[in-house]
Amino acid sequence: MPIADPRADASVPAAFVRLVGGRAWTSRLADLTRRAQSGPLSGRAAQQRHALEFVLARAADPKAAAKLGTPERRVLAFAQEAVRLARTLPEAPRARLRALLLEGLTGEATLIPLFHLLRTAALHRARGFEVTFAGLAEEAPYDLRLTRDGVTAELACETVSAEDGRPVHRGDWCALVDRVNPELQTWLAAHPGRYLLKMTLPEGLDGPDKAAALEARIMALLAAEKRQDASADAVLKLDPLVLAGAQAGAGLPQRLREQFGPEAHLAVTADPAGGSVFVMAARAGRENAVAQAVTARMRLAAESRLTGSAPGILSVFVEDLERSEWRLLRETLELEGAVRRFLTEPAGRRVVAAACASRMEMFGMAPPDAAADGELRFRNPSHPACKVAALAPAVTSSE
Repeated sequence: MPIADPRADASVPAAFVRLVGGRAWTSRLADLTRRAQSGPLSGRAAQQRHALEFVLARAADPKAAAKLGTPERRVLAFAQEAVRLARTLPEAPRARLRALLLEGLTGEATLIPLFHLLRTAALHRARGFEVTFAGLAEEAPYDLRLTRDGVTAELACETVSAEDGRPVHRGDWCALVDRVNPELQTWLAAHPGRYLLKMTLPEGLDGPDKAAALEARIMALLAAEKRQDASADAVLKLDPLVLAGAQAGAGLPQRLREQFGPEAHLAVTADPAGGSVFVMAARAGRENAVAQAVTARMRLAAESRLTGSAPGILSVFVEDLERSEWRLLRETLELEGAVRRFLTEPAGRRVVAAACASRMEMFGMAPPDAAADGELRFRNPSHPACKVAALAPAVTSSE
C-alpha cells in the first residue's frame, strides 16, 4: 500500500470532516443511516456501497478506531491523504477538491472516485514518478501528470459501476426481495413445503416501476396457485425445490449458486422451524456485459479527457463488484479481451496503457482475489510510447 496506514487516530476523521464541512457530513450520515435501515438486503447493500463513510464515522470514536482492521485503516489513510493534499493546494484548487468531496457525499454517489484518484497518485509516486494533480491545480481535462526521467504522461481516472453492465440491477433486486419477503413468509406458513420460483427477465430489471410490477406478478401467481405466468417481459415458473443434500441452512446458498451460475440473482425465504423454504432465482435474457461497460467508459474518457499531446493512461475503478465476480472477469480473460479490443480502436490511439482496479485492490486483498500489482494493466503495443523505458512502470502489462 503506497499510502502509509495511519495509526488508530480519531484526529484523521475529524480533520476530514472539517475539510468536508460538519453540516454536510452530519446530513450525509443521517441519510446513509436511513438507507442502512431500509430493509435486510437493501440495508446491507447500502452499508457495502457506502463502506468508506461508515468506516470514517466509526473511526471518529477512539475505542472503535483501535479495533479497525487493515481495510478500514486504508480508508483512514485515503482520508488522511485528502486532508494532506488540501493543505498543499492554493485556494481555488482546494475549493475544487472540496467540491469533489461533496459530490461524492450526495445522492447515490460515493467517495470511491476521489479515493481512487488519491490511490492512483500514490501508486505512481511509489513507482518513481513525479505526480502533479493537474486536474485540480490547472483544471486540465485529465487528472494526473506523471513525469519520470524527462518523459511526461497524462492519466485520467474514471469510475464505472458494474451495474451498468447488468441487465438485472442488484439494487433493484434487493429492493424487490425486501418487499416480497414478508408476503412470502405469510404464504409459506399457509403452504408448507420447499419451492423454487425461476424467473427469466428478457428485458432485465432496472428501476422501481419494473420491480413493483414484478412483485405484483409474483404475488398474483401465488395467490392464484398457478405454476407458471409468462409474458414478453417476464417468465415465472414455480416448481418444487429439488436440490440433493441441501437444507434451508448455511449450505443452501452455495448449492444454489453452483446450480444457477454466477450471473443468477438468488434469494431464500425460509421457515427453519417448519423446514419450509422458498427460493427465487432470476436471470436476464442476456448475459452480463460488465467488461463492455468498462470499455465504453474508457472510450468516452479517451475521447474527452486525454489531449493527445502526451502519452495517455486510463485508470478505471470497477465498482459494485463481488470478489468472485472480479476473479471471474480476470480468470476468463473477458476483461482483458474487451480492453485489448478497445486499444485497437481509433479512440485507443491516445492510450498507451489502460488499467482497472476494484475494491479488492483498494482494500489490500491478496491474489488471486486482487490483481498482483495493485491493478490490472494492459499496454497498447501500437502506441509510439509503449516501449519508452521511463514509462515502463506505469504501462507494462500486469499479470
